[in-house]
Amino acid sequence: MKNHELWDVRFFNQILDTMADGLFTLDSSGNITSWNRSMERITGYTAQEAMGNSCQMLQCSRCFGKKCPGENENCEVLRQGKSEAKECRVRHRDGYDVPVIKSARAVNGEMGELLGIVETLTDLTELNRMRKKAEEAERRLGDIHRMGNIIGKAPSMQRVFDAINAAAESRATVLIQGESGTGKELVAGAIHYNSSLSQGPFVTVNCSALSETLLESELFGHVKGAFTGAYKERIGRFEQAHGGTIFLDEIGELTPYMQVKLLRVVQEREIERVGDSRKINIDIRVVAATHQNLYDLVMEGRFREDLFYRLKVFPIHLPPLRERREDIPILVRHFIDKGNKRESRNIVDLSRGAMERVMEYRWPGNIRELENAMEHAFVLCRSQQIDVADLPVEIREPSSCMDGVGASHSFGSLQQLHHERGTISVIGQSSHARGSAIPVKRLSREYIMQLLHESDWNKAEVGRRIGKSRTSVWKYMKKWDIPLQRPGMDTGIM
Repeated sequence: MKNHELWDVRFFNQILDTMADGLFTLDSSGNITSWNRSMERITGYTAQEAMGNSCQMLQCSRCFGKKCPGENENCEVLRQGKSEAKECRVRHRDGYDVPVIKSARAVNGEMGELLGIVETLTDLTELNRMRKKAEEAERRLGDIHRMGNIIGKAPSMQRVFDAINAAAESRATVLIQGESGTGKELVAGAIHYNSSLSQGPFVTVNCSALSETLLESELFGHVKGAFTGAYKERIGRFEQAHGGTIFLDEIGELTPYMQVKLLRVVQEREIERVGDSRKINIDIRVVAATHQNLYDLVMEGRFREDLFYRLKVFPIHLPPLRERREDIPILVRHFIDKGNKRESRNIVDLSRGAMERVMEYRWPGNIRELENAMEHAFVLCRSQQIDVADLPVEIREPSSCMDGVGASHSFGSLQQLHHERGTISVIGQSSHARGSAIPVKRLSREYIMQLLHESDWNKAEVGRRIGKSRTSVWKYMKKWDIPLQRPGMDTGIM
C-alpha cells in the first residue's frame, strides 16, 4: 500500500473514531468488519471483541427473534436496501438495555451484489433521562397522565406505562395479568398502536367465549367440508391478524388440546386450518391476558409449563383499582365527561358524601364497575351533582350487600358464601324506587335468556343487571348451551 493510501485509511479511521454516533460495518455474511470508539462506549464491547462476530451480539429489540443478514429473507435492510431510523434497544456487554436510534444501509457492488451493510447507533440514554424528568414534572403539574384510553397517575400505573412503551419497541410475546375489569384489552391495544405493527390489524379473541371445537375453527379457520356445516372455506383469526397483533383474552381457559395448538403457533408462527394439512406461515405479534394466576395453574397441572414460559416473555401486571385509589377521582371525572357527552347532560361532579362512598368502596369489579356505577348515577341524577342516593346500592349501603359478612370482605367472599349455601344469586336494584330493598333472584337459564332478549343479546348489559362481568355471562351461556348471538344472526365472537 502506498504512503498516500495508508494516510487516507488512517485519516478515515480517525474520522470514524471522532464520531459521536456509533458506527459499524458488516460483510455480506453478516460478520462485523469495523467498530468505532463510540460503539465501544455505547455497547461496552471493544473492537477486538466485536470484529468477526455477528451483530446478533447486540440483541437489538427491532430484530427480536430474527437471524442476521444472509440468513433472513425478511431482513428490512436486504429487502429495501436500508432501514428507517427508529428508536429501539440494544443489549450492553454488562447485560442492561441501552436506548438508541438505529439505522442501516446496504452497500451493493456494480452488479447489484451485496458487499456489506453500514449501521449507525445514536445513544439516547441521556435524552431519555431528560425526557423522564420532563414527564415527571408534567405529571406533577397535571392531574391526569394517560396513554390512549388508559388513565392513571399512581406509581403502579406509571410502571405500567413504562412497560407498555418497552413492549411496543419489540415484537416479544406479552402476557398481561390482572383482575377482571382492570383494562387488559386497553393495554393490549396501547402496545399494538404504539408499535411498528400499528398499521396492521388488531384482532381480539375471548378464549372463554366458545367451546373447544368452535374456538379451534374461529382461531385457525377451516376448509370446506371439514365438519358438518362447513359449507365453505373460512380463514381464522390468526390469519386475519397477519401483519398485526392478536390479543388472546382469558388464555387460562384454554383446554389442553388448544394449549398444544397455540404452543405451535407461538413457537413456529404457522398454522393449519381445520381439515387441512397445509401449513400457513403467519407474521403476528401475540399478546395474551388472563385474570388467573397462570403459574398456579401450571403447578396444578391445568396449564402447560412450556406454553406458560412462551407466553410470559414480557409480563405486565395491572394493579386492581383498590390499590390505586389516588386514580379514582380522575377516573370519575373522565366517566362524568364521557357521560355528559353521551347523554347531552351537564353534570359537574360528585357531592362530598358521594365521593367519600366511592373512595371507601373496594371495587371488586375494578374500573369496569366504576364506569357502570357512573352510568347508573347518570340515570338517577336530576341535578348537576351526583349525590349518594344516585349511586348503586352496593356502594351507598355496602353493609346491605354483604349478607352479614362486613363491608371489608371482597365480592369474591360474598360469592363463595352464596355457593356454600347452595345458591347462585343475582343482586340488582329496583328501577321503581331509589333506596328500596334489593330484589334477589336465583340465576337460571330462563332468567339469563329473559335478560338477553330484553337487552338485545348485549352481554355487557346483562352483566350490569346481574352484577357480574361480561366474561361470567359468557360462561353461563356456555354452561347452559345458550347461543352466543341472537338467533337468526351469524355466529361470531362479540
